[in-house]
Amino acid sequence: MTNPTNPVGSAEADAAPVTEGITAVESYGIAPIPVRAQSSRPLDLFRLAFGGANTFATIILGTLPIAYGLGFWAAASATLVGVVIGALILSPMALFAPRTRTNNAISSGAHFGVVGRALGSFLSLLTAVTFFSISVWVSGDAIVGAALRFGYDGGAVLRALAYGAIAVAVFAVCIFGYQFMLLVNKVAVIAGSAIMLLGVFAYGGTFDPSYAGTGSYVLGEFWPTWVLAVVTAMANPVSFGAFLGDWARYIPATYSPRSLLAAPFLAQVATLLPFLFGVATATLVADPGDYVTGLAAVSPLWYALPLILVALIGGLSTGTTALYGTGLDFSSLFPRLNRVQGTAVVGTLALALIFVGSFAFNIVASINAFATLIVLLTSPWMVIMMVGYLFRRGHYLVEDLQVFNEGKKGGAYWFHRGVNWRGMAAWLPAAVVGLLFANTPLIVGPFANAAGGVDLSLVAALLTALVVYPITVVAFPEPRGVFGPDGPRLVPVSEAPVEAVSTRAAAHGADARESADTAV
Repeated sequence: MTNPTNPVGSAEADAAPVTEGITAVESYGIAPIPVRAQSSRPLDLFRLAFGGANTFATIILGTLPIAYGLGFWAAASATLVGVVIGALILSPMALFAPRTRTNNAISSGAHFGVVGRALGSFLSLLTAVTFFSISVWVSGDAIVGAALRFGYDGGAVLRALAYGAIAVAVFAVCIFGYQFMLLVNKVAVIAGSAIMLLGVFAYGGTFDPSYAGTGSYVLGEFWPTWVLAVVTAMANPVSFGAFLGDWARYIPATYSPRSLLAAPFLAQVATLLPFLFGVATATLVADPGDYVTGLAAVSPLWYALPLILVALIGGLSTGTTALYGTGLDFSSLFPRLNRVQGTAVVGTLALALIFVGSFAFNIVASINAFATLIVLLTSPWMVIMMVGYLFRRGHYLVEDLQVFNEGKKGGAYWFHRGVNWRGMAAWLPAAVVGLLFANTPLIVGPFANAAGGVDLSLVAALLTALVVYPITVVAFPEPRGVFGPDGPRLVPVSEAPVEAVSTRAAAHGADARESADTAV
């Protein structure tokens, strides 16, 4: 299974695939995993992407269009459009990791510089905190809902204890790593799908597809609110952009690009099941802002108990897919931390924010604000990565991507002090333009009413990145050293030399960090 982009020694390439045990603590950090450890398939990527989204966190996003005031069919159509567009944007992000054998944040160093790739780390942190918070909120509320269903009101104390218990469980799964996550997601896919399909029998007699909404739109008018619902639905697939490489790095580069593209796309299309479950059941709940507790109250008893169980399993699934990747990447920014320690730091930060968000702010408004930021900041970053992949013909130098992580400088992706300002010069204006056109309950840009209140932020952000990035690469060609033997596609090339790799002062070598990872 030799990677044609990054040839490896024949002994490693010809060795039998190695798979770590489910209950073994994963030893691989952010350094390139060995080719012999790339033992997964695109089907595994489908399972992780779908399992991580086939949960109550996605159901909660599905309830938001109803909370915005839309009727059932309007909410369902906005959700369908948002999921499909988001899946199309997401799917190319599966192409990088099989070639680079590391996560997408570090892979982005090829286009943003090995220091500039910290932008990807920030985006993954934003996403992880958001979806880890949603998963813990939902699972904790499921416990509270179960208690209320049996006549016990534990109040804020029970809610706080539930949040803490779920967070610890998520953290434990992340410590074990990839193989344990794969097992949890397999369970979540089967159990979650079965319970949601049973909802047809549980709610079939009370659900009314002609539900017209409250008539009070969160943005005042129908179309601005409908577009807001589209962007909210898009947040789910787009949120996987920074994490897809965490799992795709275990897939050999010998798989066809078509299969790599299909796995995340089909996984996100499959999430229409939990999305539409949320849309439909939100019409039955008195207060969508307290959805889980309300749903438990209106559910028949035979359905309420397994529904709560799936909420707990789903919380583990979503929480681990979010927290695992960010812990992995956080350790690369702070070389003294290994994967487990990085996960602990990020998990502790997220848990603190969960308690603040739950007890001090409106949850629906908070989720909407973070979802909007994820879409507007991550989408242009993904576009630049994809266009860069096209220009580079999918050619990446594995070792040069690790220069900064190993305490060194130089190499093909060092550019100017570790930053490729071509990518940064495209992402920054794209993100700013997107925010200027945003029109949400909490984020309102000065151009929010440019189209009669319809939110143009995503279109503006994507177009800006799609136009500005090629201009910067054409006007200021990149060095020949970043391209493969076939040269660039569609863009010119510079003959500027590549700086030789050398050790930075106070560096911490990759060998020490990898040894720490292995020892845990």
